[in-house]
Amino acid sequence: MSHFDDISKDDFDDENFRSKTDIKKEMTELQELGTKIVELSEKHIERIPIEGELADAIYEARSMKHREGRRRQLQFIGKLMRQDDNIDGIRDAYNKIMSIGQQHTKVQHQTEQWRDRLLSDDKQALQAFLSEFGHAEIQHLRQLIRNSQKEISQQKPPSASRKLFRYIRETIENAQ
Repeated sequence: MSHFDDISKDDFDDENFRSKTDIKKEMTELQELGTKIVELSEKHIERIPIEGELADAIYEARSMKHREGRRRQLQFIGKLMRQDDNIDGIRDAYNKIMSIGQQHTKVQHQTEQWRDRLLSDDKQALQAFLSEFGHAEIQHLRQLIRNSQKEISQQKPPSASRKLFRYIRETIENAQ
């Protein structure tokens, strides 16, 4: 009699049954999430709802330099995350931090594009900007553009261009 005789087909139809592969995938995913959290800045880690031994392990891993020790510490973090009841909260907080970062990058790119278009001495670019962001102060914007163009032509340090960039970014952020 083999040990397979004790296993019936109903054991595999159970809703709670999870294959070894599924368990390993989840373990790997949680370890990768732990690694990503360790690589975040201190400010971002503080926004994630981690407590106790898991928080200690994450901060300890951040200070580790030795490769093998760090690898073992990351595995330990994955193990602690599997035992954590608030894993969904941790995932949600991490995803929120990442989406904020992506939104910031998007605004930066959009700001750079608008600045370049406005400095190209194109009247249509100014009209397009004003139609998209109607709350912008046209007189102040024109003055910033003129100062930036003058600065570029005189090959001076880009302080006016920075002011223009900040104004465009604030205008875009206020529109959202």
